[in-house]
Amino acid sequence: MNKQVQSQYQYLIGVDGGGTGTRTLLSNALGVELGRGSAGPSGLAHGADLAWLSILAAIADAFAQAGMTTPPLNQIAIGCGLAGVNNTQWAADFTAKNPGLAGLAIETDAGTTLLGAHQGQPGVIIALGTGSVGEVMQADGSRREVGGWGFPSSDEASGAWLGLRAINHVQHVLDGRSAPDALSAALIAFCALDSAPGVSQKDAVFNWLAQANQTRFAQLAPVLIQHAGQVAKASEIMLAAGLEVEKMALALDPSAAMPIALCGGLAEPMRAYLPLSLRARVIKPQADSATGALILIKNQFLNRLSEA
Repeated sequence: MNKQVQSQYQYLIGVDGGGTGTRTLLSNALGVELGRGSAGPSGLAHGADLAWLSILAAIADAFAQAGMTTPPLNQIAIGCGLAGVNNTQWAADFTAKNPGLAGLAIETDAGTTLLGAHQGQPGVIIALGTGSVGEVMQADGSRREVGGWGFPSSDEASGAWLGLRAINHVQHVLDGRSAPDALSAALIAFCALDSAPGVSQKDAVFNWLAQANQTRFAQLAPVLIQHAGQVAKASEIMLAAGLEVEKMALALDPSAAMPIALCGGLAEPMRAYLPLSLRARVIKPQADSATGALILIKNQFLNRLSEA
């Protein structure tokens, strides 16, 4: 084993970077897990600079949670599963701004979710978080992705997709096109948190929309989910999301023969709104995207060692 290569990689880190937050999994060079960390969003739609700030903060948090001081970056290699890597310009900008890490491997967040969910074995994943994407890996190792086009034109059944439809309901209520309900009241109250006291409901929503992006739309999803099953409009939106998940599943595995791991922060609340035929096929992922990202960098690390 080349000692120089070995010394460069004292620590390996898997990074799961999305539009809402960043999660890291720290291990030593032998793959022994040491700790986890978290920080703000690192999806590339927010820009490479912000992505790196969040990733470095999540790395520092992982070392802190492990009771360790963060070492020099040239002792760390990271694998990243990032939302937005499909955009080659964003990915190139991110790679070019590597702040000095000894090793960097990047993959879509769908790719690392797939690696983690099935531990490198064939299967399907549908990841539902701030955004959404589906991916399948066949027995021959070939992979294919569905969705992942980005918000607002895609990301069906994601937090941002749900939030966009939730705020549209509020607009209809404020216009008199739909009857007010507990969902619209809760959403208006949420939007009003960003406005000064005494501002009208309509102005509060306008003020919130003026600052709205993918992440902020996704923050409305928990309000929607809380009212699903109790308010008709909330249930309608969630059932529509379930049908979008079914479309992704059928596109990825038309034969309906492969296990489907539903992943991401919205996986559990979405399960009850899936069509029954799909719900019966859904399994829990074996591990998360940060674990998949750690597998990614471990594989690259082992390949480099074998070449050394």
